[in-house]
Amino acid sequence: MGLGGTSLQWLRSILEGRTQSVKLGYTCSDSLPLSCGVPQGCILSPVLFNIYMKLLAKRQFSQKRRLPPGPTPLPLIGNFLQIKSSKTLQSLLKLRDKYGSVFTVYFGTRPILVLCGHQAVKEALVDKAEEFSGRSTLPTLERTFQGYGVVFANGERWKQMRRFSLTILRSFGMGKKSIEERIKEEAQFLLEEFRKTKEKPIEPTYFLSRAVSNVICSIVFGDRFDYEDKEFQALMEMMNNSFREMSSSWSQFYDIYVDFLKYFPGPHTKIYDILEDMRIFVAKRVKQNQETFDPNFPRDFIDCFLIQMEKEKNNPASEFNVKNLELNTLNLFFAGTETVSSTLRFGFLLLMKYPEVQAKMHEEIDRVIGRNRVPNIDDRSEMPYTDAVIHEVQRVSDLLPMDLAHRLTRDTEFRGYLLPKGLEVYPLLTTVLHDPTMFKSPNVFNPENFLDENGRFKKNDAFVPFSSGKRMCLGEALARMELFLFFTTTLQSFQLKPLVPPQDLDISPQESGFGNIPPFYQLSIIPR
Repeated sequence: MGLGGTSLQWLRSILEGRTQSVKLGYTCSDSLPLSCGVPQGCILSPVLFNIYMKLLAKRQFSQKRRLPPGPTPLPLIGNFLQIKSSKTLQSLLKLRDKYGSVFTVYFGTRPILVLCGHQAVKEALVDKAEEFSGRSTLPTLERTFQGYGVVFANGERWKQMRRFSLTILRSFGMGKKSIEERIKEEAQFLLEEFRKTKEKPIEPTYFLSRAVSNVICSIVFGDRFDYEDKEFQALMEMMNNSFREMSSSWSQFYDIYVDFLKYFPGPHTKIYDILEDMRIFVAKRVKQNQETFDPNFPRDFIDCFLIQMEKEKNNPASEFNVKNLELNTLNLFFAGTETVSSTLRFGFLLLMKYPEVQAKMHEEIDRVIGRNRVPNIDDRSEMPYTDAVIHEVQRVSDLLPMDLAHRLTRDTEFRGYLLPKGLEVYPLLTTVLHDPTMFKSPNVFNPENFLDENGRFKKNDAFVPFSSGKRMCLGEALARMELFLFFTTTLQSFQLKPLVPPQDLDISPQESGFGNIPPFYQLSIIPR
């Protein structure tokens, strides 16, 4: 049964904070609690009435637990008045200033535990790693993933998928010389594409995403794509668009008020359509592998998964099935492309914004590597300044400022509060990466945040772009290797030149929600 237009009118009036009654066709009982928020005499549709009462009961149950303090929620709409849905992160940072490093907010009727700063996030994700190891799927992505795939799985499914994925990634060279050679080879293809531009202005998004994506493609699909492959180009466009859509104002609004908005059509279906096209692409690759499959000679991640499916076909507790294969592959493909390529885009922009930093990187590259030898990962230990710059690019890029939402796996005592199993948790990684107690220059781009007084590279426990604890990114070793080799190989041969004076470059994200999306910009790639 759908909701009528008058029901939508009432819902809109509630979300906008208006209090007038709206006649809808189902009379509220006089026995409703006075705090329920339904105007006296208001008439609800049966569907909306049942939804409302279910959500109200759930919220009242949650309030009985000892949750950290926060702004007082209103019935049904929660902290709508305190959280601007188009600026979720900024609203939470403002509440942190009032309520401290640990507080509770309500997204509609859902209580959310918010963690801010290095200490609070460490106490949760590291010191109580098992309790905070659950995952909550973004509502905009739930229709696609439904708890499948290593990123959004929970419980035994997650354990099986993570253990298997790490094993296969390592067997295909993650963190080893074999994958290093693959990255170095791809970096040379990228250099050739840069040379073809002949110093003309370019927008770097698809140059970088195609190069980075080909590294993970060689693992999950067993081969790279030609940069001119039309299907590959379409795939990169879909990936870029989906990451941007996840962080749009509408997606933030939907993720907060999903309990209501899921019953209505709207722009949130756009993300599903994009991801579904990407899943279909993966499904075609799975079918191709199945048709040419030799279990004695696995070619890629898909083949290895197929082997495991066959081994466990009679195990009822096995999570090795086609759905997990498709969505696990999509997880790896997406995460292995968008995070590194977006960091490189932010990095190119920052190096143009701060030309003195780019000049120092050029000097260190020339001194340690020279102009002729191809950079390798062993050079990193001899290049503290370049290493510091790359870490600072990741810190300032702040790619996933709110992390992926966690969920408590069991009732947990935390800082004197009794937190219920299933509670959603938002560890604000941005507050760790900009923690003034951990970084000397938390709010500006400064490579010295990762250098000691002698110019040596200095590790920092608050460097958490890959998150921390049991849910930290399983591709961290691969990403770190890619960033070093792509940056050094590019800067060894080229200078990054802006089209406007450096001081006029705007480094603000084009969208800031689920992710910080790099702004569009153009540059010239000048041979050195």
